[in-house]
Amino acid sequence: MEAPQGGMPQGLWKSCYLLKPQDQFSSSFQGAFKDRLRAFSSASNVPGTIMAAMLSRSCVRVFASAAKDNKPRASANRVVPKASLNDAPKQYIETGAEAPMPTGSLPSMATTPFDNYQFAPIREATVSRAMTKRYFGDLDNYAESDVVIIGAGSAGLSCAYELSKIAPDVRVAIIEQNVSPGGGAWLGGQLFSAMVVRKPADKLMAELGVEYEDEGDYVVVKHAALMTSTLLSKVLAAPNVKLFNATAAEDLIIREDPNVRGGKYVGGVVTNWTLVTLHHDTQSCMDPNVIEAQVVVSSCGHDGPMGAHSVKRLAKLGMVPDVPGMAALDMNSAEDRIVNNTREVVPGMVLCGMELSEVDGSPRMGPTFGAMFVSGQKAAHVALAALRKRQAAAAAKKAATGAAAEAIAA
Repeated sequence: MEAPQGGMPQGLWKSCYLLKPQDQFSSSFQGAFKDRLRAFSSASNVPGTIMAAMLSRSCVRVFASAAKDNKPRASANRVVPKASLNDAPKQYIETGAEAPMPTGSLPSMATTPFDNYQFAPIREATVSRAMTKRYFGDLDNYAESDVVIIGAGSAGLSCAYELSKIAPDVRVAIIEQNVSPGGGAWLGGQLFSAMVVRKPADKLMAELGVEYEDEGDYVVVKHAALMTSTLLSKVLAAPNVKLFNATAAEDLIIREDPNVRGGKYVGGVVTNWTLVTLHHDTQSCMDPNVIEAQVVVSSCGHDGPMGAHSVKRLAKLGMVPDVPGMAALDMNSAEDRIVNNTREVVPGMVLCGMELSEVDGSPRMGPTFGAMFVSGQKAAHVALAALRKRQAAAAAKKAATGAAAEAIAA
């Protein structure tokens, strides 16, 4: 912290910087300090009331110093009398001390509908139970999901939104490693605010009621967060969708089946708290949890610290032959290829969004978002078709087993 301009004596500034209100000082020290404060206020045209406010509000949690030697001394704890712990509005007077302001004498405060506000009473344990019983109920309900979506970025959220529309009977769980869902869609390119979406992907914005500027071949949303928050609100409101954020997909459930392409299929995800996942190398064994799924949609984004997770895992398991990685930027070809290549790459696993570029070698698209949204929407239809196919096969197998049992009984 640097001393302010205006020639304030270094010893006094040191005292100002190191002062904290809860320390006790002798009356002689306080008097000397006030005299020097007034002298500086007069010499530098800085009002004493402003200096006092600075001292009262910001000089906290440091040490106290005498003005003579500028050496800090140890700060002593002080017991605050219970009578001084009141919630009355405070005012700062010239000396920098705080004092309760008499009731009814707040001329600068307007009357609002929230004056004398009081919440309904509640026990702390009630709050805990309200959260835990619902969360663990969700874990129980979604332990067997129809579709699991890994990644709640623009592609993952649009996939969940589309599924909530076309298949409200399908149970969808979203696994998002971050506390805040939305991926990189809260801002445009280079941390700018506006979001650029090439047509005809603007149809999704119109459907959601997000306003935009029409620039001919593309539209611009004034802030990317407007689109992302609107889409997120629709997903969270859907009764058949559950978002598990701050949760990482550590691995995939892989099962063998000679009747499927390649002899293996993805049967779910292995999950853990993200903070646990990040600290496996510093703690003893912390085993994960699992969610079974008929179909997994992966939208983990392009390669990065935790990006392209599913593609990298499939490659390590030998389930995808080659992972060339994302090619250099080319907006005009990149977005078409991402949408057109959205597909079930291995049985039970649908890829969408920029994670596709890692397995296909398609170019990156840069700060345009249309392909992310439309790829997610297409992934919803691809996943639903795969789900219905597996459900039909399971029903046929069940019927055949039942018929065989009846024949034996007869």
